[in-house]
Amino acid sequence: MATILTFIALSFITTWVPLLANAKIFMVLMKDDPFVSTESKNLEDVNIYKERMRRQHDMLLGSLLEKSVYTKVYSYTHLINGFAIHLTSDEALDVLRNVEGVRAIYEDVKMKKLTTHTPDFLGLPVGVWPKLGGPTTSGAGVVIGMIDTGINPFHPSFLAQASNGAGRGTIVRSGKFKGKCVTGDRFPETACNSKIVGAQYFARAATAAGEFNTSRGYASPFDADGHGSHTASTAAGNHQVPVIVNHFNYGYASGMAPGAGIAVYKAMYSFGGFMSDVVAAVDQAVEDGVDILSLSVGPASVPTGPSAFLNVLEMQLLFATRAGVLVVQAAGNGGPSSTSILSFSPWITSVAASTTDRRYNNSIVLGNGQSFSGSGLSPPTLSEVHFPLAAASNVCKGNTSSALLTVESCQETEPFIRTLVQGKIVICTYTFDFESEAASIATVADTIQEVGAAGFVLTMDPDISSEKIKGATMTLTVPGLILNSMEASTALREYYNSNTLRSRSGRAISFRATAKILDGRQASYNSQDPFVASYSSRGPDVNNALLDTADVLKPNIMAPGSSIWASWSPNSEGDQHIKGQNFALLSGTSMATPHIAGIAALIKQKHPGWSPAAITSAMMTTADVTNGYSSTPILAQQTNQLTPATPFDFGSGLVNPSRAIDPGLIFKASFKHYVLFLCSVPGVDEMSVRRAVGVGCPSKKKAWCSDLNTPSVTISNLVGSRNVIRRVTNVAGVDETYQVIVQEPLGVSVTVRPRVFNIIAKASKHITFVLNATQTTNTYSFGEIVFQGNQNHTVRVPLAVFVSSTLHS
Repeated sequence: MATILTFIALSFITTWVPLLANAKIFMVLMKDDPFVSTESKNLEDVNIYKERMRRQHDMLLGSLLEKSVYTKVYSYTHLINGFAIHLTSDEALDVLRNVEGVRAIYEDVKMKKLTTHTPDFLGLPVGVWPKLGGPTTSGAGVVIGMIDTGINPFHPSFLAQASNGAGRGTIVRSGKFKGKCVTGDRFPETACNSKIVGAQYFARAATAAGEFNTSRGYASPFDADGHGSHTASTAAGNHQVPVIVNHFNYGYASGMAPGAGIAVYKAMYSFGGFMSDVVAAVDQAVEDGVDILSLSVGPASVPTGPSAFLNVLEMQLLFATRAGVLVVQAAGNGGPSSTSILSFSPWITSVAASTTDRRYNNSIVLGNGQSFSGSGLSPPTLSEVHFPLAAASNVCKGNTSSALLTVESCQETEPFIRTLVQGKIVICTYTFDFESEAASIATVADTIQEVGAAGFVLTMDPDISSEKIKGATMTLTVPGLILNSMEASTALREYYNSNTLRSRSGRAISFRATAKILDGRQASYNSQDPFVASYSSRGPDVNNALLDTADVLKPNIMAPGSSIWASWSPNSEGDQHIKGQNFALLSGTSMATPHIAGIAALIKQKHPGWSPAAITSAMMTTADVTNGYSSTPILAQQTNQLTPATPFDFGSGLVNPSRAIDPGLIFKASFKHYVLFLCSVPGVDEMSVRRAVGVGCPSKKKAWCSDLNTPSVTISNLVGSRNVIRRVTNVAGVDETYQVIVQEPLGVSVTVRPRVFNIIAKASKHITFVLNATQTTNTYSFGEIVFQGNQNHTVRVPLAVFVSSTLHS
């Protein structure tokens, strides 16, 4: 038994701060084994072993620290090897951090059951996981192929799962998956396990283009960026992994399908990637036998050529679908502009991003009692006391009210006068010289920490008007607040100026304004309704680079994508401001996509024989278009306002996994139907289809793209009337009678035949929708067709119609 101990966390704890103004308790975890790792069952041996550990704890502390600065509270000797210690000295904490045998140090906090929240937000713990044997077996037997920047195999989200039900989860291996594990730099043979079931990387195109640097990108499946680890853990990361960033516990992370296997196909890098590498990755993944492909990647713009649907990546994904692999892809981050979709084809499930009901807010409380809310995941200032406020320019060399912008923006330490700035909350300003908002905010925090200030508040510059400061959800190691309000910024500066005594030359000589910054790391769940995130790409879908609109609904479905906690790669080259962390809080349709991939794995586990189209149909027809809290319509964030969301904002709506595993009716489509669709695309001839797909068009073609049997109806050019036929299949296991309810789009009358029908279990039935133009709108209008079953199934089909003219116009 080694004499150096390791620091362990029993509870999950807050960040330590540079100055321990008040004594605090920390738990120290040691690297050596606790009692449960020993083989002895003799009671005397057990007691001797435990007493030895206690003495080693005492000896270590006595050899390192003065007795006046600490009190040992506990020795942990059974399940963990460590101790709790009451410290009054910052220096003592630094000493413990540098001890070789110390594995981790955690500050003690009050316990509260938390989650990184999207599983709870989507109802998985109550509505889905219990039906699949619990969280650790949910997704078992399903393999999700992640085409991304690789994976960090050392992360606890990807630790090996047990085959006997022990440990974090249980993996039931997919019988058809035959992938391999490619070893290499930072990716040893042990990297693959029962969670990471395969891993390969693709960089030949990147290498040929001179973009791939092995010292930065790693010639292995290892994730040098972080993005791939984030998406993989969101889809299928282990259950109940503590999210600890800057020594603070933000909750527990869980993938949507914790029991699913992850197959890694690294084809993207910090600089981006090349389509040929991505296509090769898709090829290999399908050959390996993955069940689902998750692509949080897409083209930079609409592909050129006769149709966006015929580009090589779209074709490769069509062939993947033909092989029975469901393809899930990010819709893009070009919102709120219309026609900004970068995932085009009807055989791909394109994902929009929503916010959630979780908020991180922080506040600064002034000495006069005023309080302003802002953002900043930071610890509070010490001891609940007020600290002097000081504008950056007033505690720098020159000390004037009109200093240089670089001083005001707190990007450099050199101008600060250490004796003047220490112990103060510094007022910094967001200015145009911020190269990257997140990175510049991180630089502000680094500057404040280095100069010894108590904290900072980042205010808006009047010259930038009301432009919001982005990058405000990054975690901070020092007390900090970002004011995203011009009114609050102005009020704070007025309070500061009125309480700062200056000389005739304008030099600040007395700082009487005071403030304290509260704890910004505590999440609130205030039943706030989610909305479509502003960055999420919007429809309508397009046929080609000329942006001719298509008879295809895009996006298809929406999932949480804003402020998502998930795994990260500590030596990430992608985001320097979170370098060294194991978790990151990110936003984008990249984050929404693996939510859908993981939920699809749950549906696949429940219904292993379902096709990709059936799984997508189940998610789309059961999605929510109203909020669970207020029962009001979901809204979409536009440039400066919230407006009612349309199918071009969120597809069929926000995914509802509890209903998706039992949808009642589904809409099926197969490879031959997608070929028929391509043969109906305006401007696409049979030779183009044959070149792209390898087969020609049948003699009996479909008249319209809208004839494809999708769980939506989109008509980009309605002239007069059009008949649309859909074929529904009963997958409920029981006979059911449905009544059809129609909400008509503006300018369109909709007739449904039959309006009421009975459908027996496993049977299919054709339903005809007759859409008649009643008013020329020259814009899209929206409605829906709802099939209401007598066995509590509700099947919703969105309508999006552009009325060009009526028969009588």
